[in-house]
Amino acid sequence: MKLNDLRDIDGATHTRKRVGRGIGSGSGKTGGRGVKGQSSRSGVAINGFEGGQMPLYRRLPKRGFKNIFAKSFNAVSLARIQVAIDAGKLDAKETVTVEALVKAGVVRRAKDGVRILSDGDLKAKLSFDVAGASKAALEKIEKAGGSVKLPQKETAE
Repeated sequence: MKLNDLRDIDGATHTRKRVGRGIGSGSGKTGGRGVKGQSSRSGVAINGFEGGQMPLYRRLPKRGFKNIFAKSFNAVSLARIQVAIDAGKLDAKETVTVEALVKAGVVRRAKDGVRILSDGDLKAKLSFDVAGASKAALEKIEKAGGSVKLPQKETAE
């Protein structure tokens, strides 16, 4: 194989269609847009337009609600944490935080915090500083001799 033998695979590149370049080109005069009307003009935006009929997105009832204040947590199982400790990626003596889990590769990117779930077992005595934990996970952590520090919930007075 020589450098001058290199070329694209057949069909990888296409020649650009030059419209409006004379009758002999096959797409001259109107340039493939037909004659007159809205879609023959430039700046056409007719997505969802149904010719004056009430569009589908307005005919259908609106339902549901999107909470813009909802938090998105990373769910991490106890088994996944134990695997990271066994592999030497997490230090059992240090407090397990979001940053430590990201550094260890347990969590790819931190969202609004980490929530510990109870899948699997925990052998190591760990202290956690996380956004949340399930009741079963709390029991398993405390059974292993560890502790969990959760943020205090604000009460309306």
